[in-house]
Amino acid sequence: MSSPAKYQPLAALPGSGNNTRISQATAVEQQRAIAEVQAAVVVAQQVPRDMSRAEAEMKDVCGRLSMANSAFYAVPNRGNGPSVHLMRELARIWGNLDYGVRELRRDDAAEESEIQAFAWDIQTNTRSTRTFIVPHARMKAGNRQKLIDLGDIYLNNQNIGARAVRECISTVLPRWFAEQAIDICEATLEHGEGEPLPARIDKMVNAFRTINVSTEQIETKLGRQHGSWTAADVARMGVVYRSIKAGDAIRDEEFPPLRAVSTDDIIKPVAEPEPEPASEPEPDAEPKQDEAPAVAESDAEPDETPVAASHEPRSQS
Repeated sequence: MSSPAKYQPLAALPGSGNNTRISQATAVEQQRAIAEVQAAVVVAQQVPRDMSRAEAEMKDVCGRLSMANSAFYAVPNRGNGPSVHLMRELARIWGNLDYGVRELRRDDAAEESEIQAFAWDIQTNTRSTRTFIVPHARMKAGNRQKLIDLGDIYLNNQNIGARAVRECISTVLPRWFAEQAIDICEATLEHGEGEPLPARIDKMVNAFRTINVSTEQIETKLGRQHGSWTAADVARMGVVYRSIKAGDAIRDEEFPPLRAVSTDDIIKPVAEPEPEPASEPEPDAEPKQDEAPAVAESDAEPDETPVAASHEPRSQS
């Protein structure tokens, strides 16, 4: 492997004084960063990952309920899928993989930050990088709200950067490795690591009560009564609960308040039946074509009997 080029500090720009000179501490940190990258590449080549060990550890970790509980997310208008917690754990198990988030620039005047997320498979030299602009704002109840507090801006940048890291890791990991982990986590959520289903339902109901969600609201969302809930329903509601607790979902959007039923709705006055309209006489039947219509006597014309002409000669007096 060729040795890296010796670092040369940047020279000052003409007329700018010494503002662009790099301090000795910065130069040392840059040299250290270069040495760390070179060392990581050398170690990855000398000690490659053990595929069998990685697959066995992945099955063991994903088969635990504590891991499966945080393996998925569900956010309205953004869909659902494997969470950043699962992707980070898979990156650790896979080995020889570096990932992270960097804040490249923050512009308070423009109210935005430039963020970079990356994932790098050091052994295969496969890298995925995403650079994007994050406004200093967040959406709440369909409205855009500006962020003023520095802590809120930092947390917002890290939150959005974590989502980008999740996508970067998923593009670097082998597809079969990630899909197998997702299937095992889904099976773990459904079977509950051997815990009976009624006990898991009670835990779920009690957990939702802590965030002021009633059993009736859960029944409305699932579309079935409490006694008909399945293990898949418990797993689905678990993902929704954790998304609400993490701030990715809003409780009132997931569980709209139920309409209150008043006494007037229960006891309503019985409306009196409306009287039926009087039956009208049926119109006279139309005369058949074979029969002539009856004619009233007043309208009848006098009989005119034709007199036969007499052919006898008239007598002459």
